[in-house]
Amino acid sequence: MLDVRDVHKWYGSVHAVRGVSFAARRGEVVGLLGPNGAGKSTTIRMITGVFPPSRGAIDVDGHSTVDEPEAARRAIGYLPESAPLYPEMSVDGYLAFRASLFEVPSGDRKRLIERAIERVAIGPMRARRIGTLSKGYRQRVGLAAAMLHEPGLLILDEPANGLDPAQIRQMRETIRSLAQNACVLLSSHILGEVELTCDRVVIIANGTILADGTPADLREKHAAGRGRVVVEVGRADAANAEVALRAIPGVAGVQTAAGDAEWVTLVVESTDPAGIRAAIGQALVRAAIPCRSLQAEAPSLEQVFTKLLEQSRTEAAA
Repeated sequence: MLDVRDVHKWYGSVHAVRGVSFAARRGEVVGLLGPNGAGKSTTIRMITGVFPPSRGAIDVDGHSTVDEPEAARRAIGYLPESAPLYPEMSVDGYLAFRASLFEVPSGDRKRLIERAIERVAIGPMRARRIGTLSKGYRQRVGLAAAMLHEPGLLILDEPANGLDPAQIRQMRETIRSLAQNACVLLSSHILGEVELTCDRVVIIANGTILADGTPADLREKHAAGRGRVVVEVGRADAANAEVALRAIPGVAGVQTAAGDAEWVTLVVESTDPAGIRAAIGQALVRAAIPCRSLQAEAPSLEQVFTKLLEQSRTEAAA
């Protein structure tokens, strides 16, 4: 559905995007992550046809954004961070207006408007003026407008910005449902939400792609050669457990994280993520120390993101 191949963008002497390549298919939610100034917004603007790439190619549903810009744009639904809404219009009136802009056939407009309203759950608000709606409902109206013409590629820029936790959860469910029939490209700074919503994540910084993969793959690949295991032992055995754990080859450190009157949680850091859990279990058995739980802890997507950005800054400064 979306194919971005070796795309570059210069603004005068500034090389904002440097050889970005990635693809996305229908049925997939892809998160595009990066700090401010990373080239993320420039990449989105090139995909949506706001301006052409300086070099490289972008195809949307088989149409070049340079050679067939109108066909490519018709295949795109775009919800920018600040949705382009008219506060004086009613929800119904605005969606009818957007349908006319996209040249939706008149015989299909009522059906598609009804479908969009149902999918984003704004039926009770359809007769109200947009200016009277909450932030959450305005975001939903913007999403309804973006998906109204049933595009193959839906681009959402910070769709959860300003929403409360309940609204964020509803937005996540809506995005997942939209991906059943389309490809969704999602840009967000809420990394925890990206981890819950996206099938794949593309991390970009300094105009280049640092990583591309599923959240689980990225967490495993970028664990920095270390593993963390959380162990719960009885409080009376905590000191002996720490001694036994520190003696295991490959253990880099043991810290007390939490506890209550009966149990203590120990966090074990190891340079051997693959084999450390078995070694911990064996050491506790040998020391006759009861263990209530033993669980590996993978790095979060936020930790992976931070690590990659730090590496990128170090390499750029070298």
